[in-house]
Amino acid sequence: MKKIIFTLFIASFSFANAQVILGDAVGTATNKTSVLLDFAANQNKGIIVPYVRTLPTGTALVGGAIILDATTATAARMKFYNETAWVDLSGQNADVTTALAKQPTGITEDASARAIIGTVPDPIPVSFPEGALVLNSTTKAMVLPTVADVQNIPSPSPGMMVYVAGVSPTFYKRLAVFNGSKWSFWKP
Repeated sequence: MKKIIFTLFIASFSFANAQVILGDAVGTATNKTSVLLDFAANQNKGIIVPYVRTLPTGTALVGGAIILDATTATAARMKFYNETAWVDLSGQNADVTTALAKQPTGITEDASARAIIGTVPDPIPVSFPEGALVLNSTTKAMVLPTVADVQNIPSPSPGMMVYVAGVSPTFYKRLAVFNGSKWSFWKP
């Protein structure tokens, strides 16, 4: 009997759906079943993408990767990989020398280390995407932190991304990226 109960208990996890919510002390989940990663509303905070001093290359690089390209610290730009090439999201350079000076430099990165939210293949294939945080789902997506206005963010950091849902007709319903100097806005 114990084996049957244990087997049913373990099997129930294979049918469970989960959603990760960051920044909400209460743990209030939205009713969006297509959301893999969500952020608490009205926090005036963003998500900060990794900065890199060498652009990633290779077969594990997949479309959708977003970084702060700091290969030249005085000309940093937000970029995303479109499965063919790195595309500039900033449209302007930023000097992130001061921000980079605060970051450690002599640390060796474990290229195989990653946090995966979503479907985790077992075993993880060699061709699986590399990244600090890998969102892996064919049916779910991440919902960016939402702000009414980027001016409400007290101290944006280089590499910050938010979704602007405010009422300003100029920057309403846009992706906003901060390269360390200026915000750039992208509309659908």
